[in-house]
Amino acid sequence: MKRFLSTLSHGFRATGQTLNLDLFRPLRQWVSHLRVETPRRARKVAELIPAQCPFERDIVLCGRSVAHIPPLCKLNPLYDELVELRFRALCYLADECGEDISAYI
Repeated sequence: MKRFLSTLSHGFRATGQTLNLDLFRPLRQWVSHLRVETPRRARKVAELIPAQCPFERDIVLCGRSVAHIPPLCKLNPLYDELVELRFRALCYLADECGEDISAYI
């Protein structure tokens, strides 16, 4: 319990005179510290985290583009850490294992 409260208290950052609540900081740190140590884990990470935002869409009616839904992945508070984890996994597969990563791109 003490460790949990310590981790939660690190989510509070004092900047100047205001106090920002960063609830995702412990989770972002955890994802950032995940290690890609095996080819199996690297392949699984590369498969699970998409290369492009899957939510971007064009809405087409009768052959005409009616609306465009922009990529919403940037709204994800863990987006940068997940992209970094995927990059580390691909680098591990290419550099350490010598695998062809073109299937994941």
